[in-house]
Amino acid sequence: MSNKIIVDCSTGEVQEIALTAEEIAEREVMAEQYATQKAEEEAQKAADAIAKSALLKKLGITEAEARLLLS
Repeated sequence: MSNKIIVDCSTGEVQEIALTAEEIAEREVMAEQYATQKAEEEAQKAADAIAKSALLKKLGITEAEARLLLS
């Protein structure tokens, strides 16, 4: 079972407490949301790379030439 750690900074007391079913469910939902967000970000990066490549090809500029222009 998953646990959470609570630290009381004023006393230095550390407690390790088992998560409730609701807390576990919340963590699972948050993990799914994070995975979805990361997948969307990766898809956007891929789409941006394709668009950039298409634009460079349309302009007749190679990737190496574009790097030189931006440096």
